[in-house]
Amino acid sequence: MTLTFLKSKLHGAHVTHSELDYDGSCAIDSDILAEASIHEYEKIDIYNVTNGERFSTYTILAQPGSGIISVNGAAAHKANPGDKLVICSYIDVPENQVKNHKPVLVYFDTNNNIIKKTASIAMQLV
Repeated sequence: MTLTFLKSKLHGAHVTHSELDYDGSCAIDSDILAEASIHEYEKIDIYNVTNGERFSTYTILAQPGSGIISVNGAAAHKANPGDKLVICSYIDVPENQVKNHKPVLVYFDTNNNIIKKTASIAMQLV
């Protein structure tokens, strides 16, 4: 049996472009994708913290070092420049390997500069 786990998370990334007439996808700075171990054309889920929208798409490459996060095609109706996002990818892990699985968590400032990279989220307390 396999279970689905968080593979990678881009936390607090900000939309830089919203391109309705571009091929549907999400263009992400290729350096950011590499840091998060997310591949070109990989399925991602996007959670828009600003407006509550949640949707799935796939990644395409944006210029390295640009900080671009561009929501394209029909999904452009769900995100505007400046919106704060959480972008996640997932992986199926065999049950006997679950204890060894660690996600890649990447955190951003308002300019899409990486401010922290880790493999765990602190336990939420009361």
